Amino acid sequence: MHTRGEKIAMLTCYDAIFARILDDAGVDVLLIGDSLGMVLQGHPSTLPVTVSEMVYHTACVARANRTAWVIADMPFASYQESAEQAYRNAALLMQAGAQMVKLEGGGWTAPIISFLVERGIPVCAHLGFTPQSVNALGGYRIQGRDESAAAPLRRQAKEIAAAGADLLVLEMVPASLARDLTKELSIPLIGIGAGAGCGGQVLVLHDMLGLTHGNPPRFVRNFMDGSTSVAGAIEQYVADVKAGRFPDDATHSF
Repeated sequence: MHTRGEKIAMLTCYDAIFARILDDAGVDVLLIGDSLGMVLQGHPSTLPVTVSEMVYHTACVARANRTAWVIADMPFASYQESAEQAYRNAALLMQAGAQMVKLEGGGWTAPIISFLVERGIPVCAHLGFTPQSVNALGGYRIQGRDESAAAPLRRQAKEIAAAGADLLVLEMVPASLARDLTKELSIPLIGIGAGAGCGGQVLVLHDMLGLTHGNPPRFVRNFMDGSTSVAGAIEQYVADVKAGRFPDDATHSF
């Protein structure tokens, strides 16, 4: 898809029913995100989510999915200790049905990515705002606003690609930076709050269905508006991502 220039539509997914609905609606990638800690479990962040919980939800999704690519998040403290720790926990997620694992951060993650890839575990990286580092980042803030802040992200993105990552999620970075990196790197970049210039888009499923408390993030669009069904809203999301109608840089980006 990336080689053909086709946009990649990704959504989070945590259970069997939604896995089948998303797959039937044409979603290309199902992400079992540690965001489940917030949207399913009611935690204020993703930090309390455990490996065993991620394994459980990955298995639920994998059993119902038929054609979509399945990525599972590696939760907080499941890969930071060592490459060997990362491999043990990634293997559990792969055995549960994941086809790729996702981990957050740059710089120190490159050797871990290389270690996993060399042992047959595909990796999706995640840069920009990284929810597992919310406390270190000082809250939910845009990353890479000026060149001094963007320079480390540029370097880390190239290191991650060189280490063997096959996908890169960019979250809450300026659209101009995401567009530049999309052109510079050979691997697909999936944006969330990173503008329309990325090779694909991802949203939290509950957010794009309007199932949120309070005001949703700026980069979210409620696809249930004007839709008569959940399946129809998801199909519209897929169509709008692929046609370049979502996101709108003027409305959903920074």
